[in-house]
Amino acid sequence: MGSPVLSKLLATLAALFALMVSAPALADARHAPAAAPSCHASSDATRGFSDMLDDAEWICSNEDWRANQPVAWLRFDADSWSDQNIPRHFVSRIARHNRIEFAALDADGTMRTLSHNESAGRPFGGGPVFELALPEITEATQAMLVRIERPHSIPLLTEAKLAVDPDDVAWSQHEMILLALVIGMLVLPLCFDVSFFIVLRERSVMLHAMMVVSMMTYVMFAGGLISVFVTLPVPLIAVLAPLSWAIGCGVSALFLACFLEPRAQSRWMRRATMATGIWTIAVPGFFALQFDATQPIDDQAYFLTFLPTLFIVSAALIEAVWRGSRSARFVAAAWLPIILASTDRLLRGLGFYVGPSELDQALYVATGLEVIMISMAIADRFLAIRRERDEALTEARMLGRLSQRDPLTGLMNRRAIEARFTELRREGFDTFALVDLDLFKDINDRFGHQVGDAALIACAEALRGTEDRDSVAFRLGGEEFVVVLKGEHARQRAEAVRQAIPLRIARDVEGLDRPVTASMGVVELPRAASEAMSFEDYYARADMLLYDAKANGRNRMYYEKLTVFNEAPPPRSQSKEVAA
Repeated sequence: MGSPVLSKLLATLAALFALMVSAPALADARHAPAAAPSCHASSDATRGFSDMLDDAEWICSNEDWRANQPVAWLRFDADSWSDQNIPRHFVSRIARHNRIEFAALDADGTMRTLSHNESAGRPFGGGPVFELALPEITEATQAMLVRIERPHSIPLLTEAKLAVDPDDVAWSQHEMILLALVIGMLVLPLCFDVSFFIVLRERSVMLHAMMVVSMMTYVMFAGGLISVFVTLPVPLIAVLAPLSWAIGCGVSALFLACFLEPRAQSRWMRRATMATGIWTIAVPGFFALQFDATQPIDDQAYFLTFLPTLFIVSAALIEAVWRGSRSARFVAAAWLPIILASTDRLLRGLGFYVGPSELDQALYVATGLEVIMISMAIADRFLAIRRERDEALTEARMLGRLSQRDPLTGLMNRRAIEARFTELRREGFDTFALVDLDLFKDINDRFGHQVGDAALIACAEALRGTEDRDSVAFRLGGEEFVVVLKGEHARQRAEAVRQAIPLRIARDVEGLDRPVTASMGVVELPRAASEAMSFEDYYARADMLLYDAKANGRNRMYYEKLTVFNEAPPPRSQSKEVAA
């Protein structure tokens, strides 16, 4: 919406609200009473005014209204107005028609006629109504006959009035304020939908935004609020109001199918709900266009084709609530008022009875409440999705931690050190100690794998017992472990770790007839040059030193301090023993 129109809307809302608060008496003011039809009739297109002077043609009760005939007739008798309040305007509900003709019939047989085509109607900001000028009515006028060619709506007939001034039959300012407030109620959910869609990227949120736009359009056009801001042709308003309702109801069914939890609907019900949404947009939407060719059927067809939608949507909600859907309970609470109000509008549209404008107000209010409550349901779903996402992320982090933990010893594994190695180097861990238990295969062969596992656990406890902020231990696999260190005296601390292993195994593992020692290969690279080596480079260097420690009697540490490393490590035979 452009800023001038938005500013005008906001200013009007503010003015209407101020008027509602400060001058409620004025809001309900009425001028002269309007005259309602005394009788009505229908005919083919050949009948003229002179043919309708026979009283036998008229139905003088509030029954059997028809908008499916080529011509509908209204008769206003003079006793429905007073000499002091002679009407000058014809006012009725905005609806499609071809032409409206008037004949003022005097007592002496004089007949003054006036004809207006559809485009002559003037909507005004007093509800979904338009007005036409009447031929002159005098004190001698006995009746006003109205001939309406190809009417498309029963309310065009049932809500027709003759008035001194159009404002006499306009909706009260309180009613117009209510419409403006309903529009205001719909703006906030639309903003929520945009915000939620940015975060969720859920199709149901986009569909709800389309619902809100459709309902806003419906309230603006069906309630006549659009005429407060701009004067549009009667045919355009007459089409956009029912079309926006059909689109909104169809999108609502699609929204329901997408919004409910996966197990809230059976497969066939979900398909039926989606098919209903498409049906509602296409079929009632087609009849909402009110073509001349469909005039005999489109009024009733528009309302009747909503019946499958009403049935399927109600059944879908009942099934989802029965299945324990939390979302369905929100939607059912939101849609119950609008289903009831829509049923009333359907029955009035089919001509079962005639009701006051307050019934339309109930539909508009139900529409506003429905959108707000559905927005609350979306917010609830948003929170549920966020909780599910947080739980999934927590579980993923737990699984990630488990995947980087050795299940036997509880130490971090090779995957963990490879993933964290660059970070460890940047934190200053520049000493790499590779540890291997001596003659471990002999322990498994002689005492069994259970004792061997106990020895590995004891070794891990020895390494974990020496861990601090300057050293971290890992198990690479089998009987091979790694300790990375930083800070001063890293070589001496690595040797202390190696010497702690036999003591811890002897203390924790029973049944061994010999000490279980460990050999170690230690590589140190100055921190400034440490990023020149990868984990594999460190491992290859330390593995060479470990091999030499094993080859030269085991139970010892071989140590090497490197400078900047630019070449591949030399063969094992060229490795240099620095300490043992």
